[in-house]
Amino acid sequence: MRQLIENRFLPRVQKPARYLGTEWNSVHKDWDTVPLKMAFAFPDVYEIGMSHLGMQIIYGLVNERPDALLERVFAPGEDLERLLREQEVPLFSLESYRPLKEFDFIGFTLQYEMSFTNILNMLDLAQIPLRAGERDDRYPLILGGGPCASNPEPLAPFFDLFLLGDAEEALPELLELAGKRKEEQGRLDKQAFLMEAARIEGVYVPAFYDVEYTPEGRIAAVTPNRPGIPHRVRRRVVADLDQAYFPTKPIVPFMETVHDRAMLEVLRGCTRGCRFCQAGILYRPVRERDVETLARQAEELLRKTGYDEVSLTSLSTADYTCLEPLIKKLMDKYQEEGVSVSLPSLRADAFSVNLAKELQRGRKSGLTFAPEAGTQRLRDVINKGVQEKDLLEAVTGAFEAGWTGIKLYFILGLPTETDEDLAGIAQLAHQVLAIGRRISKEQKRKKKVRVTVSVSTYVPKAHTPFQWEPQIPLEEIRRRQQYLQSMLSKGITYQYHDAELSFLEAVFAKGDRRLAIVLERAWQKGCKFDSWREHFNFAKWLEAFQETGIDPGFYANETLGLETVLPWDHLDMGVSKRFLRRERERAIGGSLTPDCREGRCTGCDVCQGFGVDLVLKGGKD
Repeated sequence: MRQLIENRFLPRVQKPARYLGTEWNSVHKDWDTVPLKMAFAFPDVYEIGMSHLGMQIIYGLVNERPDALLERVFAPGEDLERLLREQEVPLFSLESYRPLKEFDFIGFTLQYEMSFTNILNMLDLAQIPLRAGERDDRYPLILGGGPCASNPEPLAPFFDLFLLGDAEEALPELLELAGKRKEEQGRLDKQAFLMEAARIEGVYVPAFYDVEYTPEGRIAAVTPNRPGIPHRVRRRVVADLDQAYFPTKPIVPFMETVHDRAMLEVLRGCTRGCRFCQAGILYRPVRERDVETLARQAEELLRKTGYDEVSLTSLSTADYTCLEPLIKKLMDKYQEEGVSVSLPSLRADAFSVNLAKELQRGRKSGLTFAPEAGTQRLRDVINKGVQEKDLLEAVTGAFEAGWTGIKLYFILGLPTETDEDLAGIAQLAHQVLAIGRRISKEQKRKKKVRVTVSVSTYVPKAHTPFQWEPQIPLEEIRRRQQYLQSMLSKGITYQYHDAELSFLEAVFAKGDRRLAIVLERAWQKGCKFDSWREHFNFAKWLEAFQETGIDPGFYANETLGLETVLPWDHLDMGVSKRFLRRERERAIGGSLTPDCREGRCTGCDVCQGFGVDLVLKGGKD
């Protein structure tokens, strides 16, 4: 297999480095001596998948076990896929070039709804039947995890099981069980294993649940169809990140990837309470890492990878209570070695001139701020506790500290949005541009000031206060995109998401099991890499819906009653429905809900339900 791929396939593909599997820090175990074998499958190309911190965590976590190995597989490019199909060669893992169907588990990470067709395509390339009911014990168990596992129902017929929540908690228990059963039986009896696995907290086996529908087509009930199966599956939560596994010897790619740098996860979770944000619900409560832990991890990462940039990652890095001391510590130690520190998107009210100056000691790239909405009224609706003055003060500090490029991130189509809110986006952008040009002129800089307005379309997500809300109709998305564009001057770069793609994302984000047939039909028509503009074919998707008799607007564009049984109600993310209803009411009234890190519990029920407290290292816990 290796000789075939290296000698006949790789010389004929555009980017052979995607498929070598011999990168620095990659792990190659003896296949014949390790009893349990798992493939981590990322349903997009190598450059995107290798930028995913979750993959690096699971890769190291599993490969540290003496009884298991984990190898990687990514969606192949069109050139390699064509060769695989022509020669009838199955999709293979990178480390050993073994066909995927020889593994015990294939674990797909579910990061984005529009990667679902790639999952089906990868299974087909691996010569594995798509539907779980068609796979006997000769085939691997297909496992899913990640944010889209919070509503995996459109994928339910294709998967054997899903892991909800932090994989560091549930995956070792699942592997322990599989190892014992394989040792006892010489193989994995799927049905017996799944019955035991379904009793592990955080493990969801969709085949063990029946879905009933109302005459109107809504869900009437989701109930277990076997004894001993929980009525609701609750996600897993890591209580102490300082004690949790973190990969300090990550794989270093041979080729450039989307995020080609060392990554430090400074905290997990966010309690700001933005009402549109699914991640803020799925990763509660906030758990921070200690500065000394992070400094030690940074030292190991840099020594074992050779990177010259450290990215401080989380949902809201600027909220880390020890951020300035951490950055100062890292910059003091590594500045002379040419190592820089970078931050992801920043909240305007959590940015300071001092922080900008600390970062300026390294190589500066552009900064991204996320006001989300153009007016204070709409920011209050979504509970974005940021004032216009906060943003203007923050960008002023950044321009004065030497930055010349600012990106502003907004969401179009939020509940209650009007054209006045869209006009507010343009007004804010022009104010930021004016501030930058004024400071640039005062400091006599030659480099041109750059302001970018990046606008995504709002997609209602499961387990959020807006889960009952519709997405605005497709034609209205297009109208609002054009309306905003007409108000922005030529000095501002305007970027926006494909309206049709956002519409389909909403369909699958709010969808149920009946969408599986649409997904399969669209894939049969050639749909794959749907998040790539050059591959996306909306006409084929519409054909798939028409041929299967399913109306996509039924999922994306209808308001749901508060008592409606939702496709994901049997999956417990820890935040109570009572809290979500209350937050929706407060949104309609424009009332803010304070961050519970400020001392007052907001009653979301996560801490009480999981027995896990907020962990703040800056003296506030």
